[in-house]
Amino acid sequence: MSGQKINKKLFQDRKRTNILSNPEQKFISYLVPRIPNWISSDGLTAIGLFGSVMIMASFILAQYCDINYLLLGILGFFIQWFGDSLDGRIAFYRNKSRKWYGFSLDIVMDWISTVLIGLGYVFYAKGNFELTGFVLVALYGWAMILSLLRYKVTDKYTIDAGIVGPTEIRVIICLVLLIEVFFVGAIHYLVMGICAILFVINSIDTKKLLDLGDIRDAEEKKTKESENL
Repeated sequence: MSGQKINKKLFQDRKRTNILSNPEQKFISYLVPRIPNWISSDGLTAIGLFGSVMIMASFILAQYCDINYLLLGILGFFIQWFGDSLDGRIAFYRNKSRKWYGFSLDIVMDWISTVLIGLGYVFYAKGNFELTGFVLVALYGWAMILSLLRYKVTDKYTIDAGIVGPTEIRVIICLVLLIEVFFVGAIHYLVMGICAILFVINSIDTKKLLDLGDIRDAEEKKTKESENL
């Protein structure tokens, strides 16, 4: 099967708008046929979760052992991306997809991963900066809820907020970890900045979601009135 056909097959169920979607999808299309048969979709999910545990551990080790352990978190983010991005795609490729099982597992694992990373940052942060870890987890949880509600209202599941998706967020946080290794303490202010940006994005997306809800309400009302005629 050619790379173009594989790409079309793997991503026919969702539309991506994130800025890295093109190279990311090509890379996933390259990797999927090369995944050994003994690695299942659930196995890849477990690999992604292990990446999240690595990120949490990197924060704890950086706090109590050496700052350079934060670099372990960058590797953890790649492993997390690998498992999280390929688990559903491998199921599609092997014609073993379970839409609702996969959807439910993906949401639960995303939330557990977010909590693990946030908890790791809380261990690393000091004083009032610990609160920013909680705020970051809360804001990401808000974004997840918006995705689920958007799916309910529009029947279309999207994981991107415009040109920014989970992959871009991972890249940004990896850059933040790298900066922290060279400029200790910078991470706290950068995380505060990320929180501020997420708050603005979530607020805008909430307004858009409410507008979509109004439109659907009006359409359903119109349909019901037509049926009663």
